[in-house]
Amino acid sequence: MNKHSIAVFGEALVDDFLSEQVVGGAPFNVARHLAAFGLAPLTITRIGTDAIGAQIRAEFERFGMLQAGLQIDPQAPSGRVVVERISGQHRFEILPEQAYDHIDATEALDAIARHAPAIVYFGTLAQRDTTSRGALHNILRASHAQRYLDLNIRVGQVTERCVYESLGEADTVKVNEEELADLLGWYTPARHSTADMRDPALQGACKALMRSFRLQELIVTLGERGAVYFKVDGGVDGAVEHSPGAAAPAPLVDKLVDTVGAGDAFSAIYLLGRVCGWPVATTLARANEFAAAICGIAGAVPDDTGFYDTYRARWLAD
Repeated sequence: MNKHSIAVFGEALVDDFLSEQVVGGAPFNVARHLAAFGLAPLTITRIGTDAIGAQIRAEFERFGMLQAGLQIDPQAPSGRVVVERISGQHRFEILPEQAYDHIDATEALDAIARHAPAIVYFGTLAQRDTTSRGALHNILRASHAQRYLDLNIRVGQVTERCVYESLGEADTVKVNEEELADLLGWYTPARHSTADMRDPALQGACKALMRSFRLQELIVTLGERGAVYFKVDGGVDGAVEHSPGAAAPAPLVDKLVDTVGAGDAFSAIYLLGRVCGWPVATTLARANEFAAAICGIAGAVPDDTGFYDTYRARWLAD
């Protein structure tokens, strides 16, 4: 297992509930999980010199993470999302002009050159500003790494053009059902229901989407129903390699607390499986299991790193 195989690009921030601040950001959640499983991901992000930045740096230290890709902005504030609870629902205000919008390309390229990752993980929120988007594109042009896109479509933060360009840069794309429906509506002739992922028409649309963007893999997460995996293998045809009901479906969480960060947990274990060389079916089953476990705790990342012990013992014993 090459501990330095993965670079993670994007936002590190806090979710500000007014009564408390919780460190998050999808890429930073993925990076912390990977570090907890013994990898040393190169986390390329940018924070300010403020108290929030200090909280984020404390998480780097708590998880023993590399700080070679961590940039400090002398002016812009560290990332913050204001979260309000209204009638039992959450309303999110993703603030503009945050430090992660200004990731410096030169610093990022230097870090990539020194660590030469085999996989680059990226999303879309950190691409909302031209500075960070340019830094990412420079990284992808300079690296021969496989590109893993976790497509988090946030209304008002991500344009369709950004999604289109990101798909064109990716080798592997991970989406949830709603995001898949959006992509099929935008880039295929018809918008299909995702209720039955074995529907031949839906599978054909997914394969057409993969052909359009020359994707090698498409992963669709389905919550408690598991996940499906399409792979282009030697041509334009794809195949569902794993689906609910086949080979060790993911166990349901005993008690659902919240679903925050479940997709990030899935991505982390999928990437871990790639680095460790696990079979695809094993990787997907473990990713589903870990995502379900995260749904059983409050927040995207556990407060106690002992949470990972059971999974490390079972999955990394060899």
